[in-house]
Amino acid sequence: MSIERSPQHLFSRLRYKHLQMLVVLGTSLNMHRASVTMSMSQPAATRMLQEIEDMFGCELFERMPRGMRPTALGRELLRFAEAAISGLDRCATDLAVRKQGGYGYLSIGTIMGAAPDLVMNTVAQIKALNPQLRIRIMGDTSDQVIQLLEQGRVDIAVTRRSPSNDRDDYEFEPLGNERLIAVVHSGHPLASRQNLQWAELVRDWPWILQPDTSPARIAIEEALQRIELSSPADIIECSSVYSMQQLVQLTDAVMVLSESAMRDYLKMGLVRALPVTLDAQMEPFGLLRRKDEPVSRELQHFIELLRKRAHETS
Repeated sequence: MSIERSPQHLFSRLRYKHLQMLVVLGTSLNMHRASVTMSMSQPAATRMLQEIEDMFGCELFERMPRGMRPTALGRELLRFAEAAISGLDRCATDLAVRKQGGYGYLSIGTIMGAAPDLVMNTVAQIKALNPQLRIRIMGDTSDQVIQLLEQGRVDIAVTRRSPSNDRDDYEFEPLGNERLIAVVHSGHPLASRQNLQWAELVRDWPWILQPDTSPARIAIEEALQRIELSSPADIIECSSVYSMQQLVQLTDAVMVLSESAMRDYLKMGLVRALPVTLDAQMEPFGLLRRKDEPVSRELQHFIELLRKRAHETS
């Protein structure tokens, strides 16, 4: 099939429900489940997918014995569909808020490392200045935040520079960086030790770490390699910073996270920082947004406040 289709051809045939079908099918990877979610029969859902593929002149999903998976072109169209639906939903929410006398809507994706101080203080500040501004905060790790931005579910992201966001369609503005620390729960046998070596921690204790694609995990692995230590063998891998903070109190594992993410737990005495230093250099965190995308008044105000606070605390 030829993939050349004029914009007029697509505008006359493409519907919102077509985009919904693509997103649902991209999530479920199963035509039966997609048809149930869309409240339509499976034959009707199959015909709709065929109609969409005919519009674009290419196969968007590869049919497999059990389920389906998007083709390379299908993945491109899925990203567009996700962003289009998210954009329309956010626009509808923004209009509804403004009709009720509000000041608009702002959706922020942020890593938890920067959230406790920089982002949350800025959110509190802009909310105090605009009480009726609706704000949604989403995300946890850099991978999740970047995905939210790609899907159009957030207006801006506070995340770390990485190969996945160092692309021509993104604009990154560094704001700062953080120090990684190793902690254990306050009753841990290591909590009272004055001298510790990384070799002992790696060899004798379980660890709680973020996924191997996260900037913090990459920095830890590289730092251990520099001191000629292998990666810990006993690991609980967790993508949620909040869950990691709970797990470290329930287990005898060593956990490495940013100092800012652990600050409140340290103040409350729930965890203890271990007397070890790791030369783990993470990429800076900062503002990430899509290039050539209009910036609303509310978003511009948030960016200005965030820059000012980052400068004051640097």
